[in-house]
Amino acid sequence: MSDVEMMKLYSGRILELASDIPHLGRLPAPMATVRKRAPLCGSVVTVDLVMQGGRVTEFAQDVKACALGQAAAAIVGRVVIGRTAAELQTGRDGLRAMLAGGAVPPAPFDGFAALEPARDFRNRHASILLAIEAVAEAAETQ
Repeated sequence: MSDVEMMKLYSGRILELASDIPHLGRLPAPMATVRKRAPLCGSVVTVDLVMQGGRVTEFAQDVKACALGQAAAAIVGRVVIGRTAAELQTGRDGLRAMLAGGAVPPAPFDGFAALEPARDFRNRHASILLAIEAVAEAAETQ
C-alpha cells in the first residue's frame, strides 16, 4: 500500500472515530454475547447486549481491532441502543453492500460512509464488519 493510499484509508475521521468508541467493556449480565474474529488480521470484537420489548436496551463491546475495526465499532456504539434485530440486520447488510459495491448504508447507520475509502481494500472488510455482525447475531438470538 502506498503512502497516499494509506493516508486515504486512515483519514482523520477514521482515527477520530477509532479513538472514541462508545460502550467499551462488558455487561455484568448480558442476555446474549457474541465474539467475532477476523482471521486474516486477528481483530476481535465481543459484544454483550440486553434486549427488552424487541429493542436493545443495554450494550457493551470489547474491541481489539485495527483502526478501521475500531471506527466501525464506534459507529455501531453510537446508534445501537433502541434498535431492533431487523434494524441491526439492515445496518449489517448496508455495510456489506457499501463495501462490495458502493451502496449507501441506511440511516441510522449512515455513519458507515466514513469507511467507504476501505471498499478497495478487501483484506480490511472482515475487521470492519466485526462489530455490526456480532451485534446483529446477538440480537437475532433474542
